[in-house]
Amino acid sequence: MSSTTTSSMPSCGSHTSILVCDCREVAIIRTAMTTRNAGKKFWGCPNYKVGHEVDGRDLIISRQKKKIQMMQSELKSTKMCMKMTVVIWVSKRSKMVGTSEAVIHSACSNGSLQNVNGSNLEEKLDELRKLMGKVDGDPLRIVGVGAGAWGSVFVAMMQEAYGGLREKVLIRIWRRPGRTVDRATAKHLFEVINSREHVLRRLIRRCAYLKYVEGRLGDRVLYADEILKDGFCLNMIDTPLCPLKVVTNLQEAVWDADIVVNGLPSTETREVFEEISKYWKERITVPVIISLAKGVEAELLPEPRIITPTIMINRATGVPIENILYLGGPNIASEIYNKEYANARICGAEKWRKPLAKFLRQSHFIVWDNGDLVTHEVMGGLKNVYAIGADRQIEWTQYQLKVEWLTVGLGFQFFYYCALRLRMVAALTNESATSKSVYFAHCTSEMVFITHLLAEEPERLAGPLLADTYVTLLKGRNSWYGQKLAKGELSLEMGDSIKGKGTIQGVSAVKAFYELLSESSLNVLNPEENKLVAPVELCPILKMLYKILIIRESPVQAILQALRDETMNDPRDRIEIAQSQVFYRPSLLGQQH
Repeated sequence: MSSTTTSSMPSCGSHTSILVCDCREVAIIRTAMTTRNAGKKFWGCPNYKVGHEVDGRDLIISRQKKKIQMMQSELKSTKMCMKMTVVIWVSKRSKMVGTSEAVIHSACSNGSLQNVNGSNLEEKLDELRKLMGKVDGDPLRIVGVGAGAWGSVFVAMMQEAYGGLREKVLIRIWRRPGRTVDRATAKHLFEVINSREHVLRRLIRRCAYLKYVEGRLGDRVLYADEILKDGFCLNMIDTPLCPLKVVTNLQEAVWDADIVVNGLPSTETREVFEEISKYWKERITVPVIISLAKGVEAELLPEPRIITPTIMINRATGVPIENILYLGGPNIASEIYNKEYANARICGAEKWRKPLAKFLRQSHFIVWDNGDLVTHEVMGGLKNVYAIGADRQIEWTQYQLKVEWLTVGLGFQFFYYCALRLRMVAALTNESATSKSVYFAHCTSEMVFITHLLAEEPERLAGPLLADTYVTLLKGRNSWYGQKLAKGELSLEMGDSIKGKGTIQGVSAVKAFYELLSESSLNVLNPEENKLVAPVELCPILKMLYKILIIRESPVQAILQALRDETMNDPRDRIEIAQSQVFYRPSLLGQQH
């Protein structure tokens, strides 16, 4: 309703007050129809809702709309002020830094790390370029496929070391487009950025900081490929990397690549490399592929054998196995990027493994080489089977490591074997050291049993692979997953791809090893029953894992029942069975005896 004003007009020699509306029409008397003022008279505009009765609810709605519009306008202004305040604060803060900024800039600008060994890095790069037949003006093209934690860190380390030599090497990483960053992660990411001064300055120099402010306020949706360009891996937000060249088109990324680094989970390797093969049909040169994946699959026909990621890549692309290598080791990604001392082993043909080991080696990341590709790769998958049970007890694991090493002599195998469920047992028994030791002993014997099937000289695997298994027990994602399952903080219905962790490859490894060792063609003699049985029948821990994780017919707590089964034999009996028979099955790894 319009407001009214009072004016005076002469009438018959007297002074009379007349109410006039803002629209200059003379106000008239109306009758209120609202519940609160029903029947009351009031002055109103003659043009207000002509042909309708006045309803107070319309007035309330109109006022509320205006109030909402005003609040929205104020909110927008406040957010803009916040953004400007943050940017101004950070700008002033960055100006206070003197020489330290120049040092950090030289380390991070364009991913280049210039240090006292710069000339040595260039020599190593030149040697690899010569081996691959590269000429001046033609850069060595290295592409990472898959942007999980380890895949991203592996590419970032090469970028930091060699990224400054732009005319000689081009390093990129591919990841799928469209993955959004949820609001909670965006908030955490903003906190991480502001807690690291050199990251703040780098983003401001790159004019990339404001989008993280908007993401924190909810005004913008961030994408995984977008933040990876600034050095943030979605599976490892707390460890900022150097800026990376990110490509979301797979064909663009790989069609002319000289070296491809497979950072995909084993469960995705076959599908992606089958697509890659379409883009390589007309290639003249054969690329070199380094696989970081550790999962396995079982192939039952025409005869049982283990399929590893390198075999998947070979079958999908037709790239000769001599050009496909496997790199594994104790690789907790965030620690390696933060320059914690680590080592790894690259396995494959001598032509490539030795120069690549030299190329990848850094002062904190020692890379050895080995010719046994398949066995190391299979062991990398087997350790994930038991990692889901691992616990966070460092002192206890160190003690057990010494005892079981002396008793069994196969340190790496038993650690790989027990890791999947040791955390599960620990969580279910309130960290009981006794229960963990019982489980540990059974896992040890099963690991020894299985490695006698896979390797002619299994004891040779102990030293080289011990460190990787040990690290997995302490901080690996598979052992973390087992603990969360046991505590009820995760459920099997959530699948094996966990937000912030990536793919839990131990789950698919359980399925692969169970199916493989269930084949009657691999039957071994059980001396106690004096009959042939499938190998899996002598691996009760593996059988229970299969029931819990794969067919889901048993609850997580069933693992304790398996350990308390009165019919379970002494773990040493299983070791003696493996050592007393001709156990080695080279066909499992696709080899001839």
